[in-house]
Amino acid sequence: MLRADLVIADPEVPEKARRRQFSAAYKLRVLKEADACDQPGQRGELLRREGLYSSHLAVWRRQREAGSLQSLSPRRRGRRPRVTNPLAKRVTDLERENSGLRARLRQAELIIDVQKKGLTDSGGGARALRRRREDLVTAVTHLAPEVGVQVACKALLVPRASFYRARRAASEVPLPVAKTPAPATRHPRALGEQERAQVLDLLHSDRFVDCPPEVVHATLLDEGTYLCSPRTMYRILDDHQEVRERRNQLQRPVYARPELLATAPNQVWSWDITKLLGPAAWTYFYLYVILDIFSRYVVGWMIAKAERAALATRLIDETCAKQAIEPAQLTIHADRGTAMASKPVAFLLADLGVTKTHSRPHTSNDNPFSESHFKTLKYRPDFPARFTSIEHGRDFCRTFFPWYNLDHRHSGIAFLTPHIVHHGLAGPVLASRHATLMQAYHAHPERFPHGAPVPTALPAAVFINPPTIPAPVRSPLLELH
Repeated sequence: MLRADLVIADPEVPEKARRRQFSAAYKLRVLKEADACDQPGQRGELLRREGLYSSHLAVWRRQREAGSLQSLSPRRRGRRPRVTNPLAKRVTDLERENSGLRARLRQAELIIDVQKKGLTDSGGGARALRRRREDLVTAVTHLAPEVGVQVACKALLVPRASFYRARRAASEVPLPVAKTPAPATRHPRALGEQERAQVLDLLHSDRFVDCPPEVVHATLLDEGTYLCSPRTMYRILDDHQEVRERRNQLQRPVYARPELLATAPNQVWSWDITKLLGPAAWTYFYLYVILDIFSRYVVGWMIAKAERAALATRLIDETCAKQAIEPAQLTIHADRGTAMASKPVAFLLADLGVTKTHSRPHTSNDNPFSESHFKTLKYRPDFPARFTSIEHGRDFCRTFFPWYNLDHRHSGIAFLTPHIVHHGLAGPVLASRHATLMQAYHAHPERFPHGAPVPTALPAAVFINPPTIPAPVRSPLLELH
């Protein structure tokens, strides 16, 4: 039984970004609350709390007076160009890097300052040696709160075990701890309660309800009035939960992370397209590759002069026929490229009974097997800097892919070749490896101090984004026993 006051979130997740929308029920509720505001500042408080402008109320009132509830429903908007600052991310990264460098520089200055105090070994007997150890422990004790025990011990060449042992023995020299912060007190320069109320009433007034604090501050200065800084206005609004985003900005959808599992060949394929440099600048050839993620076997490839959905459809169709793929047997994973997300490819996969999945936008980790395969391709010693023609590219691939499938020993599949794993020949090869290792073990068991060697096993399952398994929660009752 559902409670009447229970708010159920909409389970729909939009595929594309959309702007903030307001339901008809929400608009009617806000209008009802606005109509009930009879005190000065109440309407402004409502608008700031809900993140709205007074123009919203004016438009919604006209829609309500039209007598149509449907007119209050949100309408679709056309696409608008998005203006972004390409330097914003770079500036943020540089500021973060600068902050880290400043912190490391401060640590280095503290360590150098301690090292200059003459704690080196000056010779002498046991008494001098003991005094020097005590000085080093004291130096680490005073340096540790700033840089940490591990860094301090490493800088002064003091073993951490020796430091902790000396600190336990000399209980009169405890490790300094950070001071407990004093309880928050009212700053003498802070606004009083009456002044804060005056600022809040001004921000709630009809004159300034749609203005940000910076505009309010500048307008009051032009009129010869100063109440507080714009930042203080923001703090006062934030204390009353009235700082909200009111602009009609895009809200990016949350894409689900693809999670795929393959326990045998021809269960999950990954495919992608990479560019090969052509004979001149800005000329490319396009290499289409379909890879089985369990065996790493290249089941299909094609080189073309363009990236087109029709070519991808032909490649997938013929590859499925060559591998004798049955309906509901296979899942094909790809990124969100033009050819990968095209309708012809989607219609073909639906006709073949093949499930398709896509990576999240700008997330290369969701398609790791294709990305790794392309790195293997392009890092080959004989990979040319440029291909003089499309036939040159095909000749190279006709040499590379047989080597990759038949001779390349892949670290992800127990250093077997993709051909062996894809065609179910791994068992005899692994058994032969085990017999060879056992023969070496029986001949010289002293060379294997950890017991009989075991060959690297073939993974039983291969994942794209394995699911996160939460740690088990230990029962307090078990701790008692």
